[in-house]
Amino acid sequence: MVSLLVRAARGLPVSHTPVWFMRQAGRSLPEYRRVREGVPMLQACRTPELVAEITLQPVRRHDVDAAVFFSDIVVPLAAAGIDVDIVPGTGPVVASPVRTRADVDALPDLDPAVIDDIAEAVRLTVAELGDKALVGFAGAPFTLASYLVEGGPSRNHEHTKAMMYGDPVTWNALCAKLARISTTFLRVQIEAGASAIQLFDSWVGALSRPDYERHVQQHSAAVLSGVADLEVPRIHFGVGTGELLASMGAAGADVVGVDYRISLEEANARLGGQYALQGNLDPALLFAPWEPLEAKVREILAAGAHAPGHIFNLGHGVLPSTDPDMLTRVTALVHELSAG
Repeated sequence: MVSLLVRAARGLPVSHTPVWFMRQAGRSLPEYRRVREGVPMLQACRTPELVAEITLQPVRRHDVDAAVFFSDIVVPLAAAGIDVDIVPGTGPVVASPVRTRADVDALPDLDPAVIDDIAEAVRLTVAELGDKALVGFAGAPFTLASYLVEGGPSRNHEHTKAMMYGDPVTWNALCAKLARISTTFLRVQIEAGASAIQLFDSWVGALSRPDYERHVQQHSAAVLSGVADLEVPRIHFGVGTGELLASMGAAGADVVGVDYRISLEEANARLGGQYALQGNLDPALLFAPWEPLEAKVREILAAGAHAPGHIFNLGHGVLPSTDPDMLTRVTALVHELSAG
């Protein structure tokens, strides 16, 4: 049976608008905090039984229409042998930032054989999901490159942009290698049973559209085309990317994720009505009283109905202190309002 998410992604009729939430697997759930206690993030992401449990927790609690594979965008980098760690309160930290062509040449590729545990985690999860979708995911080349070049999270991406503008040969070599790593990571997930994937570009909103098209689009396109033969819907999402939507769609997306800074109506217009849309409730609105939150959900559903397909989601990830009951209520509201 084809899941509702896959049907919506393909622009097919659905019984109700499917809903899932970015970062639903994790931070806001007390049951997640219990099972993660004392387990470092990278270890948790490489323990199949734990990954499956965390991935399934929000499906059980919220009755969302899809699970998102519990992982982190630097997991494939660490699996390949790159010295990166996830530091609580900071995020990914790279021991030796990548700044030269020699640094790029020294980066290893990702051998699918070393991530058998990822495939096993997917299989365990899919066995429990029934007719609901599992969304696999990977980081896009620009965001991965930014972490590697900066050495960790960055507000201004100064070293990244210095390489991108000042040494485009090295930049393209770096992004091409990262595109291969992300493609391998996604293919392993799909071949093990993921029924859709999301290519996640956290930092690409730092670029203008001409710079995106000149320096980045081809590398994201390489990832999306690298899984095209597996025929699962491909969601392409970035943060602060309202000006980049058409270019991100053209990179090879089936579904364009839209953050909360632009309406779905405007996004659909900028995309020429050619793509299914995903989004785009502001995660901060989950802290508001129910009346304005309900009104916003109604507004998003009405706007999404004009696109070829619509998957309800947040415009970024669930915030750590979110009341899980609000996610459950929003899920039920989306199902109720969109039924039939």
